[in-house]
Amino acid sequence: MGNRLTKIVTRTGDTGTTGLSDGARVDKDAPRMEVIGTVDELSSQMGLAQAAISGAPDGAALCETLSLLQHDLFDLGGALSMPLAPLLSEAHVARLDGILEALNAELPPLREFILPGGSAAIAALHVARCVARRAERRLVSLLADEPQDGASGLAYLNRLSDLLFVMARTVARQEGVAEHYWQSQKSLSRS
Repeated sequence: MGNRLTKIVTRTGDTGTTGLSDGARVDKDAPRMEVIGTVDELSSQMGLAQAAISGAPDGAALCETLSLLQHDLFDLGGALSMPLAPLLSEAHVARLDGILEALNAELPPLREFILPGGSAAIAALHVARCVARRAERRLVSLLADEPQDGASGLAYLNRLSDLLFVMARTVARQEGVAEHYWQSQKSLSRS
């Protein structure tokens, strides 16, 4: 493969633009760059979740899954940097569906909305879930302005946020941490 990144500091972005894979230059705050940046943030947050999960019981399997998903996100970011390229495939989405089904089958039925938190690992997964939703919203906005084969990319981000929620529940169960359910109007009862 050789050295793909021989120079990290290029100074080409010093004026507020960045290069896409097709050679075009765009503003760093362009909608396409907002999606790419949010997908990168999501991958980083998933790396933080891996670090928090790595010491948990049965954490290795979840860490391996998160690493696989980070590779998918890198693929998504690469496709986003090439206008008109397809954003992931139906196979990516189908794999998420399979992982979701397997993890969710081990969990008790959901009784109520869950408040994020309980441990560092659970909280990190919930933050990643929120970033996935933001990436999804950013992609919807981009695709409204710049048509691209994005159906699988949108479906992937939608399923990924669901999967991160289920992973947070899985970690809570593995750690023996009780889920904290939302209680309507609870804050008013303490007044």
